Amino acid sequence: MRLFKLTFLALLFSLSVFSQESNIKALVGGTLIDGFGSDPIKNSVIIIEGEHIKEVGTVETLKIPQGAEIISTEGMSVLPGLWDMHVHTMINGHADYAYWDKTYPPLFKDVIMPASAHQLLMAGVTSARDLGAPLEESIAVRNAINNGKIPGATLYVSGPFIQHKPYPGTEAFRWGIKGAEDGRKKVRKLANAGVDVVKLVDQDQMTLDELKAVVDEAHKNNLKVVAHGHRPEEIRLGLQVGVDCFEHTGLSSAPKYPGDVIKMIKERTAQMNKGPLFWCPTVEGLYNYEYTRDNPEKLDNDSWHLGLPDSVIADIKNSIKHPDRLPYFQLTPSRKPTLKTKIHQLLDAGVVLLVGTDSGIPMKFHSQSTWNELDVWVNEFDIDPMYAIRSATYWPALWMGVADEVGTITPGKYADIIAVDGDVLRYISLLQDVDLVIKHGKRYK
Repeated sequence: MRLFKLTFLALLFSLSVFSQESNIKALVGGTLIDGFGSDPIKNSVIIIEGEHIKEVGTVETLKIPQGAEIISTEGMSVLPGLWDMHVHTMINGHADYAYWDKTYPPLFKDVIMPASAHQLLMAGVTSARDLGAPLEESIAVRNAINNGKIPGATLYVSGPFIQHKPYPGTEAFRWGIKGAEDGRKKVRKLANAGVDVVKLVDQDQMTLDELKAVVDEAHKNNLKVVAHGHRPEEIRLGLQVGVDCFEHTGLSSAPKYPGDVIKMIKERTAQMNKGPLFWCPTVEGLYNYEYTRDNPEKLDNDSWHLGLPDSVIADIKNSIKHPDRLPYFQLTPSRKPTLKTKIHQLLDAGVVLLVGTDSGIPMKFHSQSTWNELDVWVNEFDIDPMYAIRSATYWPALWMGVADEVGTITPGKYADIIAVDGDVLRYISLLQDVDLVIKHGKRYK
């Protein structure tokens, strides 16, 4: 018996060495949710070769290549790596923005932003849209991840916000514009630097000529534009000039979107030639505030410590030690009851929702925000779990223009794959503890 065990172990070792050389992995046995929305595939097999998915099938239909590293996914849900379409890697849960913006910019590029991207990855978020940070740092961190120098979610970055006038002390990552030509100039500067998207805020404070210049110049440079939807006029003007995605549910504590705004949204979604109208509502930070305030033990989860120095961790902890006193959330109890209504107004108007979280805002950490957003959608807002998963996989990749590379588990695409133990369509909160994370064929967890 002892000889048999030794021989068996030697065989396993030799297979492991061979598999490392051949760079082939086989995920075997799990229930596959491929991102397209059809029925899950039971007893699935996914063959990964190098960075890409080579074949997808079942244990009955697909032969596992000899020497492949076999990773059992029995009893697990297997799905594409998640996207978070609204993160802020330059912040990480600290409650005092003015202090943070003054203290930590020297650490953004080498510490804060890499830590945020790594935390996202370990939470099963393999791709993220990073909306608002200094330009040089945004490009540098994105490129370091893409070049394999540091681990992290693949980032699609906007660099600085574009707005009428930056808030005092934020000029490094908020660019004001003065006139239409200045708007075009700022967008060209972003495009030449290599950003992936343009982010507009406070567009209702711009002239119509300025706003049109920003959006038209972005589109001329093959860049899509995301814009805040905090106020009715931001939405009206955004629709008028053709922004590509709205952010947040907005409208403060108003119970619902005005009728004329919904009418404009319906008129836009009816235009099939323009494709879907996308909206990233970012609700969980608001919806879960009261629970977090009254159950602050959840803030002690140390997953958000990853990559951060002890001094920064202590600083963040100190800033949120009294969750009930944070100015950021004082109106939130009045806003919370309106969120479900607004979400369903958007859905009824034909909008396609994208999962995004505003991750990085006070008490909202990159290691936790995305699964919480999905949980609120499904368990509080009664959104179908398959719709929610597609809003965090298929649709974001399509919006970002990379659907031929990621977003679904399809032969030829990058192997960005996660797995959780159990049925994620029945228990979406299983995503709080992702068991397997593979990005571009490399296993990180």
